[in-house]
Amino acid sequence: MFKKLSFVLLGLCFATVLSAQQPDQLYQTEEGTPLEDYYVDGVVKRTLIDESPILEYDQPRESDVVWERKLWRVIDVREKMNTTFRSPLKPFFSILREMAENGDVAVFQDEFFREPLTIEEIDKELNRIDTTTIFDYDTYEEKVEVVRNEINWEDIKQYRMKEVWYFDKEASVMKCRILGISPILDEIDADTGELKYSRPLFWIYYPEAREHLGKFRVENDGNDISPMTWYDLFEMRYFASYIMKSSNTLDLRLQDKFYGYERAGIDRLMESDKIKAELFNFEHDLWEY
Repeated sequence: MFKKLSFVLLGLCFATVLSAQQPDQLYQTEEGTPLEDYYVDGVVKRTLIDESPILEYDQPRESDVVWERKLWRVIDVREKMNTTFRSPLKPFFSILREMAENGDVAVFQDEFFREPLTIEEIDKELNRIDTTTIFDYDTYEEKVEVVRNEINWEDIKQYRMKEVWYFDKEASVMKCRILGISPILDEIDADTGELKYSRPLFWIYYPEAREHLGKFRVENDGNDISPMTWYDLFEMRYFASYIMKSSNTLDLRLQDKFYGYERAGIDRLMESDKIKAELFNFEHDLWEY
């Protein structure tokens, strides 16, 4: 009887200690402290991305850049390798929208970065003002109201990327530097539902956005805790794309050169592969084996 009573008293003391400690552990936080600092969604708190620095570009001298060529690529998010661009947890378009609306980076209307957009102009591009008819059941009348609709990230099927390939004779290497990224919006005919045209919403100057892109983690199907960021993805070129234009005298796109016949799309893809091969062969021809 004495042993049973001892076990009961010991259990009551243990429960009292737990109940006394638990509120202190839960509520000893300062006001305004983020919950994720105490309720970790995983094994450990992820800090590698926040602590990893973004390396600055090396600045070659003008006389060392003896050859360069600009290319425009299209990244289609419907391709399997580009699935990360449309992750519902944090789609890439939401990141660009956040940077543009917060004024973290300069936003341009043109691909040459000469026409910056104001906050009001950015707001017009990202949010559309439409009218809708609403039936009022109290007065039995139809009313026209003005509504504000944000562009959905699911409407962005492609991104356009501008880059420059150049040869640095001092380092004796062929390098590539991304210059700008633009989300492409498809304009749909409201009456027929058919595609009218596609246009870039705005251009982000990539060298300025590198530091901000390095703060957003990329979702990885193979490893949930992968420390890859959007900066790493673009620098390692972990995406699928095709060339839509290369710098030329007449400033023509591939679709301007190949159009109006049945095999035009196939010829554009073949020309894109031809440009890739020219870059590869140019670098190889600089050396002797």
